[in-house]
Amino acid sequence: MPVQTDHAGMAALAICEALLLAISDHRLLPESEIAGILRDAAAAHENAVGDTAEMEMHQSVACLINGINAGMNSSGLHRG
Repeated sequence: MPVQTDHAGMAALAICEALLLAISDHRLLPESEIAGILRDAAAAHENAVGDTAEMEMHQSVACLINGINAGMNSSGLHRG
């Protein structure tokens, strides 16, 4: 993948994580709903189809999302 795509992905991830934390901090959604959003996002990639390279990318994305979800669940979403 080109470096520009990597930077765009990192920016998108940082923005989304900040949004999820803000949503949790302001109690706009319960933590269980936020965890569900992350599970749904991971499942979309786990069930995606494509050639070998696309499947590897989707599985990598799903693992990353599942890792974020596990980290948020183990430490709690609230920051204070």
